[in-house]
Amino acid sequence: MNGHAPHIYQNGHTRPNSRHNHTKSRSELSTTSLNDYDAQINRKLPKELLLRIFSFLDVITLCRCAQVAKFWNILALDGSNWQRVDLFDFQRDVEGPVIENISKRCGGFLKSLSLRGCQSITDTALRTFALQCQNIEKLNLSDCKKLTDLTCSNLGKYGSRLNYLDLDSCCNLTNNALTAIGEGCPLLKHINISWCLNINDDGINALVEGCTKITDFICKGCHQLTDAGLSLLAECCPCLQVLNLHSCMNVGDNGMGSIGDNCPDLETLCLSSCSFITDLTLVSVGQGCANLTTLEVAGCTQLTDAGFQVLARNCHLLERMDLEECVLITDVTLSHLAINCHRMSNLSLSHCELLTDDGISHLGSSMCVTDCLTVLELDNCPLITDSSLEYLMMAQNLQRIELYDCQLITRAGIRRLRNRLPDIKVHAYFAPVTPPASVGGGRQRYCRCCTIL
Repeated sequence: MNGHAPHIYQNGHTRPNSRHNHTKSRSELSTTSLNDYDAQINRKLPKELLLRIFSFLDVITLCRCAQVAKFWNILALDGSNWQRVDLFDFQRDVEGPVIENISKRCGGFLKSLSLRGCQSITDTALRTFALQCQNIEKLNLSDCKKLTDLTCSNLGKYGSRLNYLDLDSCCNLTNNALTAIGEGCPLLKHINISWCLNINDDGINALVEGCTKITDFICKGCHQLTDAGLSLLAECCPCLQVLNLHSCMNVGDNGMGSIGDNCPDLETLCLSSCSFITDLTLVSVGQGCANLTTLEVAGCTQLTDAGFQVLARNCHLLERMDLEECVLITDVTLSHLAINCHRMSNLSLSHCELLTDDGISHLGSSMCVTDCLTVLELDNCPLITDSSLEYLMMAQNLQRIELYDCQLITRAGIRRLRNRLPDIKVHAYFAPVTPPASVGGGRQRYCRCCTIL
């Protein structure tokens, strides 16, 4: 001890002797400098500007900012910063109370909410949401499997500004859900009811009679949809631009005839695995939907060259086509596409087993190959040879080609293509060569056990 007693304050704390000045630790210095820095920002920038900066941050960053300081906590959790919320990254952790708290915090500020994959969410949380966030415009409830018609009933009551609704795989929904949406959401433009297996024509009718502004209608796997429901959709929603009927197995030419007659703005059409579709559908779409850019008809085994001839002659804006397993088409279809569809960038011809090198030669000499084609799928086309690869040498924009199980394609042919197009990705498979049978006194082909058997 040096004999100098420390000064004692009235509150009981002591002050070190002036001869022994206190030295701050590194952590204290960093904390002090950080607080000073925060104070400078808060003093020099007005609250409105700070809120504007925070409005560009995602949910995770906002939550981190809320932990920096009390003032930042107030700014980060301000409802104006939570106009668009996507909780997909937290889908396993999000439960009802989280949604209720977000709804109360955001209130009328919230315009877009994605709960995709949040399977713990129930009708109770969505009721609070619907009551608190009546300015919602975009809502994604895809794969929220616990939701029922009650959620759609609340959305119909309080979500009059809703224009985008995704109900993909909400398997408990019935026609009553679509009735509520049809009655309460007149501004709806995008609706996805894929794999809602309880919905039939009655539900579709109730929806489209009230939501006549629909432009995007997606109902993959809705097995109960028939031509009657599709016809009413076409009549009530003439502004339709996107129609996805993948695996709607009861849809046929009559319903698609109504689409062709009433929906001239259609741009994207998916009919994959709609086995009843014939050339009559291609004729209707070709004659009535000149703006078509994307067509997917994979697995439509009744389509022939005649239908694609009419389609190609009228739909010159086609860019993407999936013709996988259209087993009846021949080189004639490729000839019509080459002549008429100069914007083609993505073409799938997988399992089109009647195609030959002549068809690829038509493509190779067309404008679409030289200017636009980026993806070409030819897997399981058994008549395609190395000659087809030679015809594609001028496809300077070709990025990927699929050649699985094209047994007449050789490694040498692929090597020549890669020499010409060094950046191309070639997906091919060559079966292992079967070893020749042993000759003379060589090693036995079978072991003793196999020989006995």
